[in-house]
Amino acid sequence: MLLKRCNFLGYNDKFFNPFSDICSKSNVMESIKNFEELTNYLKSLNRRKRIVVVCANDSHTEYAITRSLEEGIAEFILIGDSAILEKFPDLKKYSEYVTTIHMEDPDEAAREAVQLIRRGEADILMKGIINTDNLLRAILDKENGLLPKGKVLTHLAVMEIPTYHKLLFFSDAAVIPRPTLQQRIEMVIYAINTCRKFGIEQPRVALTHCTEKVSPKFPHSLDYVNIVELAEAGEFGNAIVDGPLDVCTSCEKESGSIKGIVSPIDGQADVLIFPNIESGNTFYKSVSLFANAEMAGILQGPICPVVLPSRSDSGLSKYYSIAMACLTANTQ
Repeated sequence: MLLKRCNFLGYNDKFFNPFSDICSKSNVMESIKNFEELTNYLKSLNRRKRIVVVCANDSHTEYAITRSLEEGIAEFILIGDSAILEKFPDLKKYSEYVTTIHMEDPDEAAREAVQLIRRGEADILMKGIINTDNLLRAILDKENGLLPKGKVLTHLAVMEIPTYHKLLFFSDAAVIPRPTLQQRIEMVIYAINTCRKFGIEQPRVALTHCTEKVSPKFPHSLDYVNIVELAEAGEFGNAIVDGPLDVCTSCEKESGSIKGIVSPIDGQADVLIFPNIESGNTFYKSVSLFANAEMAGILQGPICPVVLPSRSDSGLSKYYSIAMACLTANTQ
């Protein structure tokens, strides 16, 4: 049965149209194929996004902030220890683009950061060394948070893999343990919208599984059938969505040919949608560790991009996440 998009998803069009960006023109002329091109494109805009960082007191976050300042892509409001400029002298060189707000309590700092976003005084929220649960509590506050009613909070990552010819997006490796059908549809929508901002006119979205067969033993494979039907009916705009496919047939044409798999993805996936958090997170960490992939990721669903890095993420990964957020944040 073909699902009806707005009624099924439960959206209130007064506040949000999930398909508005999908059918619009891309914001960039050519697709961005690596993180260097992403930085160069952002620099060409000559416009700094305003990022509020909660508890930016670690060296990796300091590197990401300093790099963003050097590249001219962002300015910062740092909430937490006001002595941070003394701890990280490199930030002093860009003092005109750095504001500090002293708040010793992390929960208070998180709430203030959220309010800056709500008042339109910042475009992007970023986590420093505050515990993720504490920051999410402020983001998800029903009265004063950042997640509109009916929206889904999910994580979208993008990686640059030395052995793949373009950037590869994937979801969800960090937030949703077992996505429902509604959540999977939302993940696809977010990914397609983000691909468009990276200049990908017709994103190819692969719904991944351990095999290409649909089976009641794996309920998510039945969800995939519904999502593919929505795509074929044009509900996601100019996008190709197919599955179930495994990662090899999604990203390598030869694998599909050997298996006799005929798919419009044709081994050229831009996006991988994983069945659960275990598979997504394992993929994320394995490719990072063994394939030297560079990584970026943001939370989607809130009214602004949220950079929510892992404590083990490198400074470079945090910088790339900032760059991703700067590209996806709404232009003011």
